[in-house]
Amino acid sequence: MTQTTEAQRIARGLAHALAAAQDERADARDHLVRALGRDWRWLDALQEAVRQRFGVHGGEAMAARCDELADFLSRRPVLLSALESVEARPRLAGYFSFHPRMGSAPVNLVGAAMPALATAGDLAAWLKLDMEELDWFAGVRVRDGRRLAEPLKHYRYQWVTKSSGGLRLLEIPKRRLAAIQRRILDEILYFVPLHEAAHGFRPRHSALTHAARHAGRAAVLRMDLRDFFVSVPARRVHAMFAALGFPVGVARLLTGLTCHITPKAVLREQMGLAGGAMPAAWREWSGYFQPHLPQGAPSSPALANLCAFKLDLRLAALADDAGVRYTRYADDLAFSGARELARGIDSFKRTVTTIAAAEGFAVNTRKTRLMLQSQRQQLTGVVVNAGANIRRDDYDQLKAALHNCVRHGAAGQNRDNVRNFRAHLAGRIAHVSQLNPARGARLAASFAAIAWPA
Repeated sequence: MTQTTEAQRIARGLAHALAAAQDERADARDHLVRALGRDWRWLDALQEAVRQRFGVHGGEAMAARCDELADFLSRRPVLLSALESVEARPRLAGYFSFHPRMGSAPVNLVGAAMPALATAGDLAAWLKLDMEELDWFAGVRVRDGRRLAEPLKHYRYQWVTKSSGGLRLLEIPKRRLAAIQRRILDEILYFVPLHEAAHGFRPRHSALTHAARHAGRAAVLRMDLRDFFVSVPARRVHAMFAALGFPVGVARLLTGLTCHITPKAVLREQMGLAGGAMPAAWREWSGYFQPHLPQGAPSSPALANLCAFKLDLRLAALADDAGVRYTRYADDLAFSGARELARGIDSFKRTVTTIAAAEGFAVNTRKTRLMLQSQRQQLTGVVVNAGANIRRDDYDQLKAALHNCVRHGAAGQNRDNVRNFRAHLAGRIAHVSQLNPARGARLAASFAAIAWPA
């Protein structure tokens, strides 16, 4: 047996001993001594190296990173030197086993039908994957000392132009990963309550309910968060899954399944660069090169809402103190109140910006707008001066499009090459009907008169 193999075998036994210990120095030391059958002077140095690298002495956090811990131990000089001794070399006297358990869920989730996934094996079985597939989809590149050779290419990329100018990158998971993310959404994230101020991407809430809360108010303030999804780092997603009771190792895998690192080649290709260093102007894209929520994944909107819970909590408290209303639709923040809001608007905006920054988000000041009743007050495409209503320009444009479809046929009116033009128009009419039933009825009558091709 070679020295390297012996070091790896002993290191794995010691890693198991630490994983089975409590996160206390004395208990972890006792487990190391019992694993080796005797005390060794170099155990203090080994234990201190572990504490400095992992931040704990033992326990669940070690269990979740057991492979990483074993690899770390196998390369410690104190262990390698001990194995070179001719007179007395360390040997394993026994093995410890450890069994991660689900932690306690928040009080408001007790009784929820979320799956109990205490181990990576439980997660793999729940997703109907084998362990190698789970590692592959979660972006794990090494397990049990084996490096996964197949490249991780689970996303396709699409650039779209923002309505305000500039580009937005959609990171769209391929079919199998999208199905995994949808199951996480439906069977885990669905059960986690959101803050009442959040109106985007949740049942019985919409852009309309978001805007309607501010209808008929003297002053309406609209603010926008820059790069909302990309601003949510993987560490925050991991903390959220851990808070739901999932052990550290399972939380890490769930985070890997729902977060993404954008290949730099994607941006180089868009900018027409073959390679080399990233231009300084690309600093605005730096968030894409760290693990983040991909805009385009079915799980990302719910995760973004959950990770923004504390932001909503603090902004709602600020609004209550100021006597105004607050709602959020994805990255759109809305506040409304009496004219007093306008008088202290500069201080109020600074406080909102400070709170957002403290919670990891950045306000796009170019999109900040204060709207008084003498102006058109508009939130997420909905006019809220008196009641929630559609913009007159949008109504007239849709009315003209339907009229042209009736007169000249629908095929020639699909100028944007919408895949299902009929469903697209029906959806826009339904939106108008929610805001203004009378206008919606007139548009629906025109829609019914269109001669659609067979």
